[in-house]
Amino acid sequence: MKQAAMVAVVLGLTTLLAVPASAAQTKPVGQAGAAQAASPPAGKRPPQAKTQPEFDTYKAAVANQNDATAMEKAADDFAAKFPDSELRILLYRMAMHGYQTANNGDKMIEMGRKVLALDPDDPEALSGVAQVLAERTRDTDLDKDQRWQEAISMCQKALQTVDTDVAAPAGTPQDKLDAYKNFLRSNVYLVMGSVQYNQGKYAEAQVSLQKSIDVYPSQPDPIAVIRLALALDKQDKYPEALKFANQAVGMTQDNTALGTAARHERDRLAQLTGAPGAAAPAEGTKAPASQTPPPAPQK
Repeated sequence: MKQAAMVAVVLGLTTLLAVPASAAQTKPVGQAGAAQAASPPAGKRPPQAKTQPEFDTYKAAVANQNDATAMEKAADDFAAKFPDSELRILLYRMAMHGYQTANNGDKMIEMGRKVLALDPDDPEALSGVAQVLAERTRDTDLDKDQRWQEAISMCQKALQTVDTDVAAPAGTPQDKLDAYKNFLRSNVYLVMGSVQYNQGKYAEAQVSLQKSIDVYPSQPDPIAVIRLALALDKQDKYPEALKFANQAVGMTQDNTALGTAARHERDRLAQLTGAPGAAAPAEGTKAPASQTPPPAPQK
């Protein structure tokens, strides 16, 4: 999946960000040997260790990044030992991504909030926390409006800070940095569109979900595609919705929840539009234009 691959890229960049301050001007981050006269990409300065012991302890903590629980403990232990270190944010961000990979939303949001306590402008944490809020909030939650509004506010802030607050090590190719920033934007627009859909703001959801696809066209998220189809369906824009439902079908497997939802939506829209190849409705039945489409599929 695109998201899993990009998380791997994030973790790779994160482990390379930290460097002792004395070495920052002469060495590419994470490579102790070769000197390279390269300026860091425009944006926030990467975090730096103030002392060699701090940097060595950080590197030992990073060794736990494949185990989210161990990574969280290592981050807490490091923060207790170096309470003023700039590197704390990197370790908590690694723990956040670890819990994302493990599909543990509660712990992901907890780690994301720890990152935001250190840097409220961090676009990765803003996007991550907003995503969990969007995916875990239901219509039956008494505080749904507050949670959805917080998610939208975080998304809006992430779109403002993605250009200024993504710290990248010296020597990072600009095309790779741009691709990652566009991935972040794509995910933020997906979260916004999902919340707007759940709020019944289908026209706004359509705009956000289309932006999610357009800003990262090489790898559109299939969830954004099927949710765009559903948002168009809700506005009775059936031919356009069918186009995206067909696209979602081509991006998913039929034995998955997302694939099943995409095929259900495609078949329904095909009947409504009389598209060639549509499955015929059962005798004596009809798919009315007012039929309610399925709920937006969850991640």
